[in-house]
Order: sequence, then structure tokens, then C-alpha cells
Amino acid sequence: MIRTLLLVVLLAAPVLAGPREGPVTDAATVKALDARDAELFDVVFHSCDTTKLSGLIADDFEFYHDKDGLTATSGPQFIASIVAMCARRKSGEDYGARREVVPGSVQVFMLNNYGAVQTGQHRFYGVGGKLDGKLIETATFFDVWKNEAGTWKLARVFSYGHALDAGVK
Repeated sequence: MIRTLLLVVLLAAPVLAGPREGPVTDAATVKALDARDAELFDVVFHSCDTTKLSGLIADDFEFYHDKDGLTATSGPQFIASIVAMCARRKSGEDYGARREVVPGSVQVFMLNNYGAVQTGQHRFYGVGGKLDGKLIETATFFDVWKNEAGTWKLARVFSYGHALDAGVK
């Protein structure tokens, strides 16, 4: 009985407190996340620097992809998948890619006492071989960034709405 009463009070407290504004996103946070996002894709598609990548990814990282489902359930697992992808690209088994954020599509929303959500659209272009410079696909991203003692680390990725360009179908 006491537990039920306590649960009702805890659940009702935000409602009883009345309406309140969400946290405000400042320009410095937007700039910092844009920079971290750019670093992440530079590492994933170009340098394959796993030491740098580990500084960008939270240990409890999760990656959800519309084509492949849940593809990573930890930072180390994601890093291992990037190592494998880099090896496939180096051997020629996989194509290289370049990512471009669609101008004006990125939005950032603060998550109080945790971090921020970053959403947007991006395009992927081929690098090298017969796909060089060609638009491969477009997609939408929804990323959850965790602020760990002043360092932004990517905690969750939802990558969806992938649409192949007509020229590569």
C-alpha cells in the first residue's frame, strides 16, 4: 500500500508541478556536436583510427540500422565492426564512401542531465572504383550524445530511411 502511494506521488509530481519548458539548446553545443559528428565519420570512412574512435563512442553504445537491425550493443563491439569494415575496404572487398550532411537538416535538442539528441539527413557518395563521386544513398539519423564529464560521446544511433539513388539501383 505504501509502495503504491509512493509510486503514485512520484509519477504525479511532474504533472502537479505544472507545465515547464524543456532545456534550451545553445550554439556552443550545436557546434561541439557538429564537430564530434564530423570526427566520427572521418574516423569511420577515412582514417580508421580506432584509438580516436574509442574516445567518441560511449561504452554502452547501441546502433540501430534499418537495413541490418541492432548492429552493435557496446562501444567495443562497434569499434570491432569498424575495424572489419576498414579491412574490407583495404582489400577491395567493400567500397569506400564519403558522407555529406544535407545542409540545413541538422537539429539538436538537449536532454536534461544527460546530453543531447542530434537529428538530420545525410548523403553517402562512393569513393574510388566505378562508384567514385556517385551518390549512393540518402538516409536520416537520430543520434543520442552523452555528456561524460564535459566530453561528448555517442551513446545511441538510429540510422533509417535509407534510399538508394536511382543511378545505383
